[in-house]
Amino acid sequence: MQGFNKGFLYFICAVSAMGGLLFGYDWVVIGGAKPFYELYFGIADSPVMQGVAMTTALVGCLIGAMVAGGAADRYGRKPLLMFSAVLFTVSAVATGLFNSFILFNIARFVGGVGIGVASALAPMYIAEVSPAEIRGRMVSLNQMTIVLGILGAQIVNMLLARDTTVAESQAWNLAWGWRWMFWAETLPAALFLLMSFFIPESPVFLKVKGERLKVKEGRREAGLGELFQHKYGKVLLLGLVVAVFQQWCGTNVIFNYAHEIFVGAGFDVDGMFINIVITGIANVVFTFVALYTIEKWGRRTLMLIGAGGLGLIYFTLGTCYFMGLTGVLMVALVVAAISVYAMTLGPVTWTLLAEIFPNRVRGIAMATCTFALWVGCCTLTFSFPSMNAALGSSGTFWIYSGICMCAFIYLFRNCPETKGKSLEELEKELINNQSNQSN
Repeated sequence: MQGFNKGFLYFICAVSAMGGLLFGYDWVVIGGAKPFYELYFGIADSPVMQGVAMTTALVGCLIGAMVAGGAADRYGRKPLLMFSAVLFTVSAVATGLFNSFILFNIARFVGGVGIGVASALAPMYIAEVSPAEIRGRMVSLNQMTIVLGILGAQIVNMLLARDTTVAESQAWNLAWGWRWMFWAETLPAALFLLMSFFIPESPVFLKVKGERLKVKEGRREAGLGELFQHKYGKVLLLGLVVAVFQQWCGTNVIFNYAHEIFVGAGFDVDGMFINIVITGIANVVFTFVALYTIEKWGRRTLMLIGAGGLGLIYFTLGTCYFMGLTGVLMVALVVAAISVYAMTLGPVTWTLLAEIFPNRVRGIAMATCTFALWVGCCTLTFSFPSMNAALGSSGTFWIYSGICMCAFIYLFRNCPETKGKSLEELEKELINNQSNQSN
């Protein structure tokens, strides 16, 4: 693809990637607000209600991802991105506004639907508008905005949370602090909505839509029935494994359960907050590294480095927990895990998912894999406390190490290299050639 307008391409990809920024912020902000809204709503002693508050957005993610693909294939990528921007804006305002726990959770659910839609549509849209030679880098921009959103939420939470040992400060935390943590998302959400009016529709969607109009028998949009045909079986399995593994590699528990992990490593509350920000900075720095390595080293190489590297780090981390080690070494291992994830599995997963499926089923396939990813996220989030209680931190991280090594073997055997190839070339290589070999 020669002579494309780089400035305009970067603009539309950056706008689309703002969905990732809001995804990252909305996903993490609740962790900082958690101690305060739990006291405000009177659920500090109710593990069940605490679990409800933490998971309503994840349920929304599942539903948003489930409906995103079919809707995007029917109505286009741009309207769905705009819809997610509306959901983010409404959720940001409403979550901090409501005094009812039920309405609070409804607002979180709405934001979760926005996350589900954006997480499926943003990388797909970027892949479809980008030329092959820089597609990986541009799709990785979505992961960059996700980690910036995570870091932004971590910093906002730290700045807004006042000293809990001072009565007046604690009163402010309970009355307003947690609300402003959610309200801070309103500005980028509204900006995302405004800027989404200025991006074009995906050329791939317009091409497929035009082809559908030419079919006399009125062929309908691709659905799950078509996606689950034999010819897509191998590539669909790859997409599902990659999506679930991105969560079950275990790295995201460090963000969701940072308190348990760092306290278990011997740190007090102040040290915990500092270490959380350190992990956030490492996440951003090594996602920048991914922007430059994904086109040079390739997707397959980075996925293998991520699976193998995390397997070794988690085995070492589990061993250190088992031996009772604490302090700087533990932080270094956690930061190493975040760094490896940030330059490999984090961005490359989204790039692969956006590349490996043919144009006709890409929307429904991305939605299906993103749904699987959020199922992985839910099960990971729910299982960690029980695993940690039953097996200890050492056993838990040894299990994650085993999962990573199994994934390494699967990816070594099945993950293709997609860098530098057009979406049409990949369709021919991954789908058409496989179908011919089967016949």
